[in-house]
Amino acid sequence: MKIVVDTENGLAPWRQVHDQIVRAVTAGALPDGTRLPPIRQLARDLGLASGTVARAYRELEAAGWVVTARARGTVVTTPADRPDPTAQLLTAAIEYATRARDLGIDVEAAVTAVRAAYDVS
Repeated sequence: MKIVVDTENGLAPWRQVHDQIVRAVTAGALPDGTRLPPIRQLARDLGLASGTVARAYRELEAAGWVVTARARGTVVTTPADRPDPTAQLLTAAIEYATRARDLGIDVEAAVTAVRAAYDVS
């Protein structure tokens, strides 16, 4: 699992960590039962405060993406009520379209930005 935090993009670092882990789980890169790095280790690797990573893990746990136990650490889980990828994509698209509109970006420029993002990732 590779997580990259961009302090210049305007999205809170904890949210970037959270979203990248969700994407990795959804894509199958982090299957059920995969142990995530300890909070301090991931924070050190990313150059973040431990509290930032702890918040990301708390939010992931609250949403049912992971479970945390003292002996096992934080582990990816598959709850029955997890939203399907199509619903998640629609939610992300709505958030993106709203932000693009707020910035005054027209639909063609927004779609061009999405295509460029695919080329980068």
